[in-house]
Amino acid sequence: MELAVPSKPQRLGPSHRTLVLRYLRRNKSLAVGLAILMFLILFSVVGSMVVDTGTLAYPLAVAPLQPPGAQYLLGTDKDGRDLLAVMIRGIILTGSIGLMAGTVGITVGVVLGFMAGFFGGLFDTITRWVTEVLLTIPSLILLIIIAGTIVDKNQVTIFTMAGVTSLLAWVGPTRVVRAQVLTMKESTYVSVAKLSGMGSMEIIFKELMPNLLPFLVASFVGQLMGAIYASFGLEILGLGPAREPTLGMTIYWAVFNSAMFNQWWWWILWPIVAMVLIFTSLSLINLGLDEVANPRVRRTE
Repeated sequence: MELAVPSKPQRLGPSHRTLVLRYLRRNKSLAVGLAILMFLILFSVVGSMVVDTGTLAYPLAVAPLQPPGAQYLLGTDKDGRDLLAVMIRGIILTGSIGLMAGTVGITVGVVLGFMAGFFGGLFDTITRWVTEVLLTIPSLILLIIIAGTIVDKNQVTIFTMAGVTSLLAWVGPTRVVRAQVLTMKESTYVSVAKLSGMGSMEIIFKELMPNLLPFLVASFVGQLMGAIYASFGLEILGLGPAREPTLGMTIYWAVFNSAMFNQWWWWILWPIVAMVLIFTSLSLINLGLDEVANPRVRRTE
């Protein structure tokens, strides 16, 4: 008698890759935003391998005020920097500032929001009062005052900018996460988890955190965009790292030297285009992730 060999289980339905492609085809905002972001990342990564940004993106590297052409694709500025190298380096530096500040903001906001919302008590009262007070203050004005207290502007670095922009980046996430946790902790599954003997930290990491993960991802993108916007605003006012070719500082020096008045249009054009692409990509990604994080607008396949 021959033994029946169990057949290999067949996959039912479309593959995971197919589902992702279908979702991106339907969620055009997320697809376009990711496409622009991937273009910027590839432009920076591949460009750093081809162009010597460590030399050409800094003063006295090339002939100054050369218009775009065969030798200098994006032209050069008054200080003798190749603007192609400046754009490659600037996108990396500007993105790094936003990434560091956004990470600090969302991390501190999540920790404070969970502790205040879940445990309550005096800590919740203090956290709520501090966040409500700080939310009434225009954040950019406060950051300008803080950045303006730095005496030696030549000592401002990328890490200094990330630190300054992250000072208030936690306020919004703290308030929103606290409100979400206050609602979720009254849910039935949290009560069942408490009756089953799960501790507070176990409930937070195993029950609450997974349910908030899509919302936290969308919040992180929002914080990344807010941090880049804040650093860009400070740099436009000349409060950024003067020695680094960030996008904001490139525009500041172009305006400072009256680039448009002197018809050096290429000096100010390229950083503006780069900033528009960055904000467009993050805005579209944030809009697309809203469908994932918000069940009210979520659509089924």
